[in-house]
Amino acid sequence: MASRRPHLASIVEDKWHSRAERVLRARGWRTRALGYTGYGSPEQVRVLGRIKLAPSGKDSHGEPVEEKADPVRQLRGYDERRGWRSFTTPPPAVNAAVEVRVGNKVVNCRTDRSGYVDVVVEKHGLKPGWHEATIRSDDSDAATAPVLIIGPETRYGIISDLDDTCISTMLPRMMIAAWNTLVVHSQARTAVPGMAPFYRELRQMYDDAPVIYLSTGAWNTADTLEDFLQRAGFPKGPMLLTDWGPTNTGWFRSGQEHKRATLRRLWREFPHVHWMLIGDDGQHDPKIYGDFAEDHPDVVEFIALRELTPAEQVLSHGLPVRNEDLLPSESINATTPVYRAPDGYSLAARIKAKHEAEQDREARRPSLRRIAAHNTRRRRR
Repeated sequence: MASRRPHLASIVEDKWHSRAERVLRARGWRTRALGYTGYGSPEQVRVLGRIKLAPSGKDSHGEPVEEKADPVRQLRGYDERRGWRSFTTPPPAVNAAVEVRVGNKVVNCRTDRSGYVDVVVEKHGLKPGWHEATIRSDDSDAATAPVLIIGPETRYGIISDLDDTCISTMLPRMMIAAWNTLVVHSQARTAVPGMAPFYRELRQMYDDAPVIYLSTGAWNTADTLEDFLQRAGFPKGPMLLTDWGPTNTGWFRSGQEHKRATLRRLWREFPHVHWMLIGDDGQHDPKIYGDFAEDHPDVVEFIALRELTPAEQVLSHGLPVRNEDLLPSESINATTPVYRAPDGYSLAARIKAKHEAEQDREARRPSLRRIAAHNTRRRRR
């Protein structure tokens, strides 16, 4: 029987947070709220955020709230923080009382052991589209948390990985990942060629399908990632990240389990949506997406994988081979096709050709049915 005692990692971290909060509170620090992008349906919405400690007069990143950025320097990217700054922010407010307001509904909750807010609000009264929720702790100002309400008429949705799918980061090799995440200036990062136009074209082909970004990246980098996606022309969408810190079961969270659990949750929350799963063949996406398609073939429209170069393959997982053994080249089952290409332009061309062929068959079906009915009547005569 497994032990119910928390792992040593979580015990150490909890004691550190508790002591740090006592010391900083005694020095006059207060809480600041951060809002992340959430999602939901007309029945319920998931609101995401975090409560952190900050000196009085400073924001949750420890920056003076009165300081205004020079617009010229901001335009040139000088005011953008390097990645490491995201991991040196003040500690979280643990078990802090939080008020979440969505539409006409107010919910009270508490932060978790890492200061995160992840709450489901029902009967909020919001219509499909983009809205704003607010998150506030007892001694903080309100923070805005955008939420996307997905309506019951939505038939298609896009779930996308980020690293090496949208952004060239060479994950998960730890030295490369640390360099890109902690050192490289956010504006020095590069987008994978053609992926942003590919997503925009998918939304045109599939009824303005919403995009949800699912990544093993840390929540600390959410602001930087959102800025990057916006500058690169990617569609706006909820970003579901994870916390790299210790858990009650180990020193680090499982990125694979985070993706699997989130896919299952989205399937339960939106059973009417057919998902387009987009990732790369350098991490675990082929296996994760393939298993999900095997379990739920009726809700996966297709799987699209960006093929890494041999050099990227080596940097990503140390082997100059592709993961085709984890996922067939053409189809995972009778209903779920698999597309592979080295960039977004090629993926778009392949999927567009298949989509147009399917539309052509749908348009021809009434004529084919009339011909079949006519032949049946002739035989009966």
